[in-house]
Amino acid sequence: MFNKKTDQGDIPENTIYLRKLAIDEALLKLERYLDKVFVAGLASIRVVHGKGTGQMKSAVRQLLANHPLVKSYREGHMGEGDAGITVVEMENRWDKTSTH
Repeated sequence: MFNKKTDQGDIPENTIYLRKLAIDEALLKLERYLDKVFVAGLASIRVVHGKGTGQMKSAVRQLLANHPLVKSYREGHMGEGDAGITVVEMENRWDKTSTH
């Protein structure tokens, strides 16, 4: 989940992989990841949930829809993961005018 070690600590990657996890486990992992990327100041991330039955994608998007650190999200475009990923735009950590 981390890609660089710096003087400021670990900087999380911009992609989290949730495929093959139980939904409860995946959502807990995603919650923790959202906190880390927000603190790190990442503007956007990719959530790889796979296509499968759609249950994981639905659960992930339900969490994202109500999460205070998430500004918006969308399905991946062709070539970036299609329906198997969700691209998330994070709230700006430094924006004091945020409504959340």
